[in-house]
Amino acid sequence: MHSAMLKIHIATTDHLKYAVAISEMIGTAAKTKDIGLALRTPEYIREKILEGKAIIALADEAAVAGFCYLETWEHGKYVANSGLIVAGEFRGLGLARQIKIAAFHLSQQKYPGAKLFGLTTSPAVLKINSRIGYRPVAFAELTQDDEFWNGCKTCPNYDILMRTGRKFCLCTAMVLDPDEKNDQKNMENPDEKSRSARI
Repeated sequence: MHSAMLKIHIATTDHLKYAVAISEMIGTAAKTKDIGLALRTPEYIREKILEGKAIIALADEAAVAGFCYLETWEHGKYVANSGLIVAGEFRGLGLARQIKIAAFHLSQQKYPGAKLFGLTTSPAVLKINSRIGYRPVAFAELTQDDEFWNGCKTCPNYDILMRTGRKFCLCTAMVLDPDEKNDQKNMENPDEKSRSARI
């Protein structure tokens, strides 16, 4: 059991100093055989923070415990909560779900009415998404913006995606459409600026 105080924030310029650590966390996780995860440079992480499109979890306000960012496509019609990562020592404690929920609320705040979508091979993320209200869909229901699919190039499964004409991969595609009725009874309403818990 950890005794660290974990606090989740909408990332600000105060958190730019963690960009290298976040990029390295993503890189380490991407090396895991059963996880398809695109690499992200520190510069890319900083860009998302400066745009107000990132959620960061800190342990004792001193070290990165987790991170997630938003990407938008087709002029905000589609929003992806991407790059969800939790440091190894904080996995299995529910932190990923808390970060994902905070990212969901940030997405709704910044892009009301947008369809939220994502691709994942992670059973944990599939479970979290399902509880929030995402449903599995065919890849054809996702944005067809080439720039989105270019983001998959650093994923180890990219060749599968290309061989199938972007119709299939090892990832599961999921969408949450705000125009559809979604069961969000398990959704928490975190404070917009931050929330904390001792784990």
